Amino acid sequence: MASRNGIVFEDFFPAMVDKLGAEGFMKELSNGFQLLVDEDRGLITFESLKRNSALLGLQEMSDDEVKCMVREGDLDGDGALNEMEFCTLMFRLSPGLMMNSTKWLVEAIISEM
Repeated sequence: MASRNGIVFEDFFPAMVDKLGAEGFMKELSNGFQLLVDEDRGLITFESLKRNSALLGLQEMSDDEVKCMVREGDLDGDGALNEMEFCTLMFRLSPGLMMNSTKWLVEAIISEM
């Protein structure tokens, strides 16, 4: 998947879910959130994402691209991402996860029976 600035994003999330399982994958997403969070606010802000973007290999992102990323995931309109908004955004940005989500839901339901 390529962005407008030519950065290519490879969707490794489905392989991570296969390897780690759903619970392990969610723990990794939580770890990713913690890497990007503004420690004072407990949220991912424009400033914290910009400051930590190199951890994602995205240090070349413009301010507008970073703002757009935060805006896209900000479901409650507070201008920042809480952990649930971050995880939701990561799922939405992964075509592979979206395609397999029904399969994993069915597997989870069956395993609970």
